[in-house]
Amino acid sequence: MRKAARSPVEFGDFQTPPRLAGEVCRFLADRGVSPATVVEPTCGLGHFVLAALQEFRTAGLLGYELNEAYVESLRDKLALQVDGRGQIIQSSFFDLDWTRLLGRLTQPILAIGNPPWVTNSQLGALGGSNLPPKSNQQRLSGIDALTGKSNFDISEWMLIQLMVALSGHDAWLAMLCKTAVARKVLQVAWKRRITIDWAELRIIDAARWFGVAVDACLLVAEFSRAGTSTSCAVFSGFQAEEPRHVFGLVDGRLIADHEAYGRSRHLAGESLLRWRSGIKHDAAKVMELRREAEGYRNGLGERVELEDEFVFPLLKSSAIAKEQSDRPTRWMIVPQKGVGDDPEAIRTLAPKTWKYLTDHREAFDRRASSIYRNRPAFSIFGVGDYSFLPWKVAISGFYKQLQFHAVGPVEGKPVVFDDTVYFTAFQTEANARFVASLLNSEAARGFFRSIVFWDAKRPITAELLHRIDLRPLARELGWESELDRLNLQRPPV
Repeated sequence: MRKAARSPVEFGDFQTPPRLAGEVCRFLADRGVSPATVVEPTCGLGHFVLAALQEFRTAGLLGYELNEAYVESLRDKLALQVDGRGQIIQSSFFDLDWTRLLGRLTQPILAIGNPPWVTNSQLGALGGSNLPPKSNQQRLSGIDALTGKSNFDISEWMLIQLMVALSGHDAWLAMLCKTAVARKVLQVAWKRRITIDWAELRIIDAARWFGVAVDACLLVAEFSRAGTSTSCAVFSGFQAEEPRHVFGLVDGRLIADHEAYGRSRHLAGESLLRWRSGIKHDAAKVMELRREAEGYRNGLGERVELEDEFVFPLLKSSAIAKEQSDRPTRWMIVPQKGVGDDPEAIRTLAPKTWKYLTDHREAFDRRASSIYRNRPAFSIFGVGDYSFLPWKVAISGFYKQLQFHAVGPVEGKPVVFDDTVYFTAFQTEANARFVASLLNSEAARGFFRSIVFWDAKRPITAELLHRIDLRPLARELGWESELDRLNLQRPPV
């Protein structure tokens, strides 16, 4: 008697339609891929297994799958075939030594499939146990790891393991995944000097095939004993003959467009500015307010009376993107001047504000991020002396536009931002407006366009903004003397 199948959601399970599996295998065969062994590491219902057996008629095939019901169903289908080339093994991807396993197979090898399209935190929140070992996948430290940058797609972890295992062998990898995942995986592979001969992405319509609104692709890579490629061509689809663009690793950093970067590479260097994200509090309904004639109203619909000292005009990404930086519609409670401060200091300075916060203590206690653990009540992050400087140059991290805005005080108070905005701070309006003009120049935009991946969840990041050197930019624009008068000093690392 067959056991009931466990919930597919637990495994981040989005099955590949048979037609798409067939198109992928035909595309690979047309490209000259001719494996002796095909491996499907997460074969599910087996659509890639069946398509590969049909297209690669001399290849042996190994399929691995954790879901017992899927395994039994696929074994029944393979039993109807007379050649016996396919073998299905029940096992979790994470329990296998892929380097040892793939090293024993007859080459050339084709690793093909569609690993889960969920992150480790999403799968953990769903109660799934089919997770990789606990580790900091991207080797992050400090605040980056704590604030969630160490969260990663399950497929990202899997693909890196497979690439490591295939390195040095005569092999191909062909996997459906998010385009952002493909870039991250290739970046890791290139930095680890995995022996890739060539790589390409073929864009697929995820809405059509899977009913999800996400940028997705077929990642194809060929391996050898001594491959040294660090670039990847991106094509519109399986039939496209010319790439849209080529991205890759240059000077140790990922760039989005080789050709465009070649024209503006002279602007790459160390930043004279220190870019930061805005304030992180994870309690918007309590901390973010709308001002009314008789006080403020919070996101819970409650009318609130507060002292003005700890309430500041707020701009979010949408306001920055819509060029509404001169008229904030929201205000934020900022109970600290620095990350190490204890908000309890406002108990006597602003008793109304303290009472308001304590009345809503539960909202702060519910914050899930580990960044708040063992911190004083009502703690926030992304705040410091820079938050209270009167002038800033700001840009939205989410919106697909390269527009920098000089933002000045409102009603005599410095404007603060949420953590989806990136900014650098100044004492004077003149300095802020000059830097904004530099960064909004066509030369600067050309540089940023060559390194920005617009399909990323957050296209603009502090790391990206730190990659432009203002000195050669000012020199190219004839503004070097004006830049010298700013007397900017390179920020500490």
